[in-house]
Amino acid sequence: MKTLSLKIPEQMDQRIAHEVLRRRIPKSVLVREALDQFLSGSKSPKKQASVFDLTRDLAGKYRGGPSDLSTNPKYMDGFGK
Repeated sequence: MKTLSLKIPEQMDQRIAHEVLRRRIPKSVLVREALDQFLSGSKSPKKQASVFDLTRDLAGKYRGGPSDLSTNPKYMDGFGK
């Protein structure tokens, strides 16, 4: 694989840092994906983000709720009415 060095504005570096933390991927992967998307002329990402990808930062964040919330049907009583 070839190496590419470039200079970017501070604000862009901050946006990249935020995105790599959110997606938990290396900077190089993010930049390669962005370049590939740009060069292919695609305006939409190749892969749709899953619900887990979109809410990854919330997983395990809240304590004190019922431990069987996802499996006990009693919590679904009246849902959607």
